[in-house]
Amino acid sequence: MDTEAAVTRFLQSPSLSEATRRAYAVDVREFSSWLDKRGTRLDDVDVRAFAEYAAELGRARPRKLAPATIGRKLAAVRSFLRFTLGAARVPDVSFAPRRPRRLPDAPKQQEVEHALDAFGGNEALALRNRALIELVYSAGLRSREAVDLDLADLDFDQEQVRVLGKGGKERVVPLGEEAAHWLARYLRDARPKLVRAAENALFVSARGRRLDTSTLRRVFAHPHRLRHAFATHLLEGGADLRTIQELLGHSSLSTTQVYSHVDARRLRRVYDRSHPRS
Repeated sequence: MDTEAAVTRFLQSPSLSEATRRAYAVDVREFSSWLDKRGTRLDDVDVRAFAEYAAELGRARPRKLAPATIGRKLAAVRSFLRFTLGAARVPDVSFAPRRPRRLPDAPKQQEVEHALDAFGGNEALALRNRALIELVYSAGLRSREAVDLDLADLDFDQEQVRVLGKGGKERVVPLGEEAAHWLARYLRDARPKLVRAAENALFVSARGRRLDTSTLRRVFAHPHRLRHAFATHLLEGGADLRTIQELLGHSSLSTTQVYSHVDARRLRRVYDRSHPRS
């Protein structure tokens, strides 16, 4: 089997998006060059060869590759091999080094309040931006979840928001007073000036269409920090991890448990107050 022809067929596969095709191209061609240097035919590649390539990436010089980079490269090569040779030749196992677990970078409450207060002005876009950021923080939304909201997802009477999360999983999140206030102002004074035609999106752009995540990132550089702040501040206020898991839409509690580090001082105070031998 001609390796270069196989690479071309894989990259031309209609199952790959244009962005994925660009991302995979460099990684798969690096693997192809590695095979050529070893004198290994593509037909002879098996799980052992794949493991050896993973080890080679781990020894990369002069600059050591980050675990995330190695994982990305191996994912691209695994997809190529499974497409070309079949899934049985390269089982879906990971040879990438474990990534160090990063603790969430959550701004303090005063930082969030200062950032929110910086969104001043009564113009339509200013009101939209304030309402958007207030809601992201109030409900702990992912960027995609926020821009995908429709008007019908807001329920002012019940003070809640219906959110469609990852994997089509739906959840209902309480709507805080501040977010409700700014959303009401946006819907009354700003959205009618921005929207065009029959647009159901809650948040619309200057052109009157549904907002996209890139615009949200321009409004607030790192919106995911607000989601971290939402979880952290709830935990510091006494919420339990199970509740926070539901509000964030995490499928597993282990994902939510990364936030447990932030409240060590409160736990210490509870321990000192409650344990007979503290």
